[in-house]
Amino acid sequence: MNLKRKFDAGEFAVLAEMEPPKGVDVSTMLSNAMRVKGEVDAFVIPEMSNAVMRMSSLGGAMILQGKGMETVMQVNCRDRNRIALQADLLAANGCGITNVMAVAGEDPSFGDHYQARSVYDIDLLELLNAVRGLQDGKDMAGIELSGSPQFLVGSTVDAGAKGKSPELEIEEMNKKIEAGVQFFISPPLFDLSAIHPFMKRVDIQKTKIIPTVLLLKSLGMARYIMRNVDNVYISDSLIDRIQKSPDKVRECTQIASEMVTSLKKEGFSGVNLATLGWEHKLPEILERI
Repeated sequence: MNLKRKFDAGEFAVLAEMEPPKGVDVSTMLSNAMRVKGEVDAFVIPEMSNAVMRMSSLGGAMILQGKGMETVMQVNCRDRNRIALQADLLAANGCGITNVMAVAGEDPSFGDHYQARSVYDIDLLELLNAVRGLQDGKDMAGIELSGSPQFLVGSTVDAGAKGKSPELEIEEMNKKIEAGVQFFISPPLFDLSAIHPFMKRVDIQKTKIIPTVLLLKSLGMARYIMRNVDNVYISDSLIDRIQKSPDKVRECTQIASEMVTSLKKEGFSGVNLATLGWEHKLPEILERI
């Protein structure tokens, strides 16, 4: 459990998202992960992010764990009822997966199977309480388990969201902590000033906050996020920097590396690198840190 050891020791942890394939060919996922094995402390395996159908987080995590790489398996409320969620958690821990991250899951209307019906049998807090219950040796029906799992539990925090009260977000975060959450991953961060109102109210030495550093792929992507994504702030100066660069992809990689360095200097517990299909760029980001 390298990730838990780093958190306990107060060391800076590097996480990286690694999307499972839409299919059964795992060669690209494996080769991308192997390139940064030893530099990344754990790979976050999304559970069909943006409601796009692909190999499950459990499947992706088992494959990487089998190659000696630590993972964080996402579980979400969207696709499974309480029976299936608990079953997946038990299966994960039985296969050596000790880190989980509970998320709500995006609505299917955003994905490629928009006709699908959401499950949402339980909400996010109920899921977190279910994880805690399993660790205490009982399922949601109160029946004792034959061996209880032990997890490092993570979830999300909407730190820095535009138009959202920091006090309200901290209240929600504290409820998650009471339900057993030990670390939090934030939405993509491009400007430290965006998160300052939230961080003034949080002791980051006690609460493990892991900001996401998103690799921008183009000027168009940066502009789209700036105009349409409410919980992510991109400044005009950053847009201008990318626009003026003769090599925009290289500039975006440099921006990601600089943000990781800044977050480490600010005393955050770690960083979550998200490359959205450009996992082959992870070595370039990491070598510049």
